[in-house]
Amino acid sequence: MDQQTKQALEPRMEAGKAMVIAGVQGRYSKATVGDIPKLWELFDTCIKDIKKRVGGVTYGVCHNPRQGEFDYIAGVEVPTRGDVPSNFESIEIPPLNYAVFPHYGPVQQLAQTYERIMFEWLPHSGYKVMGADFERYSADFDGRKGTGTVEIWVPVGQRA
Repeated sequence: MDQQTKQALEPRMEAGKAMVIAGVQGRYSKATVGDIPKLWELFDTCIKDIKKRVGGVTYGVCHNPRQGEFDYIAGVEVPTRGDVPSNFESIEIPPLNYAVFPHYGPVQQLAQTYERIMFEWLPHSGYKVMGADFERYSADFDGRKGTGTVEIWVPVGQRA
């Protein structure tokens, strides 16, 4: 077993703030999720064009799920929607409550962490997903070296 599957799924609960994330976007399915690193490579080449950034962290936002596919934005937080350059996509994240899960091990194993959250933790948690989830990468994150911190933020509310 790898490091990620041995770790207990014990999220911390956190109140999220409203954010605008600006970046590059693609549409993916379970079969094409392995192409997301290419989207990050593209984003790395143009991040400098987003002049008004909030903090040094980056975000991978999963949203708009339909028919086994979802949109994914690799991006950064900006102060307002008006700060998004015209050649970038953006999404507004509302202030929701989140279950925050640390990801251990290589970023290539992120899909396994997501599956454990959705199929092991969520069904027994008493919560339901309330919106777009996202990955939060620390300012010192380096995907090639696998260093830095990655967290998965899942917006949750009480199941009725």
